[in-house]
Amino acid sequence: MNKVIDAEGIVKSFGEAAEQHNVLDGISVEISKGEFVAVMGPSGSGKSTLMFALSGMDNVNFGKVMFDGKDLSVLKDNELADVRRTKMGFVFQQPTFLQNLNILDNIILPSMRDNKKNRAEINGKARELMKEVGISELESRGIKQVSGGQLQRAGICRALMSNPEIIFGDEPTGALNSKAAEEIMNLFSKINEEGTAIMIVTHDAKIAARSERILFMLDGKIVNELKLSKFDGTNMDSRVETVTGKMLEWGV
Repeated sequence: MNKVIDAEGIVKSFGEAAEQHNVLDGISVEISKGEFVAVMGPSGSGKSTLMFALSGMDNVNFGKVMFDGKDLSVLKDNELADVRRTKMGFVFQQPTFLQNLNILDNIILPSMRDNKKNRAEINGKARELMKEVGISELESRGIKQVSGGQLQRAGICRALMSNPEIIFGDEPTGALNSKAAEEIMNLFSKINEEGTAIMIVTHDAKIAARSERILFMLDGKIVNELKLSKFDGTNMDSRVETVTGKMLEWGV
């Protein structure tokens, strides 16, 4: 299976001299096209920093991050921005939307920067995605007129506008109730089944159990990984039990 991400020996440090601290300490990781990966670990273990490094949102001090065969460290800022905009999607715990725009306009805003596309085409793509995730009736509402789960669905639509090769999710269900979180994870599973790779940072064993591979981090290192089968909508209890058992066994 082809790799979408191939990172080798990446180090990310903060501070200087004696105060320097490696948040990422020589991590090597691969993510294949169409793979669903979760990253777990205690607070401060480097989970989100790893996601930012692999997506080119943050520079690394040492090592190399290859995305779809391109070395992100040698790309100019505008080239890197183009890669993130056209090849990657991002879903965060708290979606960042503009309050003066409605849901539809917030979804299409990043895509409007591409002058090769026209507004009618972009609107059509956004409406198709909104219909798929069940929020088609919300396109004219403001961001304060919808629930957290609905807003997160809009964030997923925005992430999918460019048909990305991978979606990065940083605690994407962290601010949602259990029902909304399950609905969002069902969407992620559907997106993954359609061929998009997904990397999710989470502290929740039930969320991680939906993935097919879990990376466990501690003190800036990947200390273990757990491989699971593709989630088929059944045996969730046993999957969660497996994940929590390994967390206890490995001290993460």
